[in-house]
Amino acid sequence: MKTSNYYSVTLLHWYDRHHRELPWRITPVAAKAGFFANPYHVWLSEVMLQQTTVQAVKPYFAKFLSLWPKVEDLAAAPSGDVMAAWAGLGYYARARNLKKCAEAVANEHGGIFPDTEAGLKALPGIGDYTAAAVAAIAFNRQAAVMDGNVERVISRLFTIDAPLPGSKPQMKAKVAELTPSDRPGDFAQAMMDLGATICTPKRPACALCPFNSHCLALAKDDPERFPVKAPKKTKPVRVGAAFVAVTPDGEILLRRRIETGLLGGMTEVPTTAWTARIDGGTTPDHAPFPGDWQACGQIVHVFTHFELRLAVYRLSHEKIDTEGGDWWEPVTNLEAQALPTVMKKAIVQAIPLAFSKL
Repeated sequence: MKTSNYYSVTLLHWYDRHHRELPWRITPVAAKAGFFANPYHVWLSEVMLQQTTVQAVKPYFAKFLSLWPKVEDLAAAPSGDVMAAWAGLGYYARARNLKKCAEAVANEHGGIFPDTEAGLKALPGIGDYTAAAVAAIAFNRQAAVMDGNVERVISRLFTIDAPLPGSKPQMKAKVAELTPSDRPGDFAQAMMDLGATICTPKRPACALCPFNSHCLALAKDDPERFPVKAPKKTKPVRVGAAFVAVTPDGEILLRRRIETGLLGGMTEVPTTAWTARIDGGTTPDHAPFPGDWQACGQIVHVFTHFELRLAVYRLSHEKIDTEGGDWWEPVTNLEAQALPTVMKKAIVQAIPLAFSKL
């Protein structure tokens, strides 16, 4: 048996017995019988799973399918509704790209996803990883699928010492070499499952690993040292202010961010003009209108590339006419709004009981 065949046969045998049951998957038995997962379900789950845990994604996946059972339904949905359904999942550019991709599939492809990596990569918001995952899992294409879990398995199996992200091409070449023409989708999911459940970042369960007799890191090194990563850069700290205006009858002033950039298209309370690169004002002088703004402390939120510290102010105020798309929303209806976590934190800082969960 060729070495590459050994790895694929061994892993698929392990996967048949130990696979995770996930709502967007079909069983190995079904895959071996020639059935494939729904491309819409695979694509939706893979977009949601980017930098997000399986447990966090499950309820969002169920919510989206209940609201929009088919890709055409998602394409026809108002953007505000999609962003509201996504609120709390983070990395909001994914939601904007999700909507654009659904529209492209519905309007340009008759509601049918392309069945090749190249065709999938031509869609808005689909990169190398998602294209490979959908091609392998939904269309049985022999595509090399590599996420963080797969990187960890491959780097340990072959003791790839070069630090990420520079070692990604070397790792992907190894994954391509090992991916079988038969059941490539199951092989990809098996690699993910192995990394998620056995070959974990800390304290991997090497005794249970199907590759423990062939893993170079286990035999000659320390598995936890892999994958090797370049030193992390210190995240810059940005500051700004958030202003929570509340009427006597319990309505809060909200507005929508511009469609582009960080948190694009999401709902927020008025804030100063902070970005990932510049600070915003931190005093009531920058409030949306004059008043006796009361300091409520500070919230901290960590984005991928920077840390944000917002001074939070609250004002009890009679409802006034708004401009530029601002509106007054009942506090009791905040759960239905497209509020990202950072804005929920700011509101809770000013109104502690605004949300049942945070």
